[in-house]
Amino acid sequence: MSQQEQEPEPHDPVTTEVEGGGAGDATSSAYADTAPEAGDTTPGNTEQGGGKQPAGPLAVLRETALLVALAILLAVIFKTFLVQAFYIPSASMTPTLEVSDRVLVEKVSYRFGKVHDGDVIVFVHDTGLAPEPSNPVSRFLGGLGQAIGVAAPSNRDFIKRVIGTPGDRITCRGGQVYRNGQAVKEPYLDPGTPTDNCRPLTVPDGKLYVLGDNRTNSEDSRIFGPIDRSTVVGRAFVRIWPINHIGWLHRDS
Repeated sequence: MSQQEQEPEPHDPVTTEVEGGGAGDATSSAYADTAPEAGDTTPGNTEQGGGKQPAGPLAVLRETALLVALAILLAVIFKTFLVQAFYIPSASMTPTLEVSDRVLVEKVSYRFGKVHDGDVIVFVHDTGLAPEPSNPVSRFLGGLGQAIGVAAPSNRDFIKRVIGTPGDRITCRGGQVYRNGQAVKEPYLDPGTPTDNCRPLTVPDGKLYVLGDNRTNSEDSRIFGPIDRSTVVGRAFVRIWPINHIGWLHRDS
């Protein structure tokens, strides 16, 4: 065997480097193919360009229903504890209040103070006429309409003027009302309006003597006697409708 045949062939470093480099290039290329590009939208990416998805119709409907329910709740709370609008259904308080006028009745002052002569008040009086609707939906809608003054009040709600408080002696002579022996000044009456058909009495404790300003067309204490103080809803203090009739409701003094 010759010396040339016994010597091993050396490895070609160029070939080895090329093979190793080729493997590395393939790996880098595969990694680059799988990496997400900037701005790429994937199934897990819920934001596009940083903006929010517009609310759908169901979301808008839910928000609207919530706002309506909140408005109704506030109206009921306001009506129950603070102020309520009342629609005037009859002519018993003319000329002070005409049919279809609206007034605001506040319910706070009588919780802490007393009723005064001359106050215009709303109170509950059961006449035994038409019963309240038994349908709860009708009662709710009717109460809501009464709360904002667009529906006629219950047939149990009366509005009159206080003429006598507990201990007052009420009499009528010659078409004039007398309280404790003195003629009551009533500038709110139409000139020449007589007050008749009232029997002399002393207002008992816990009672109020009330009359309508339209003395010839009013169902009041001359018919059903003094009312219970506990039935008073509140004091009507301002007329808010019609626009050309807006004004405060003053006492006789």
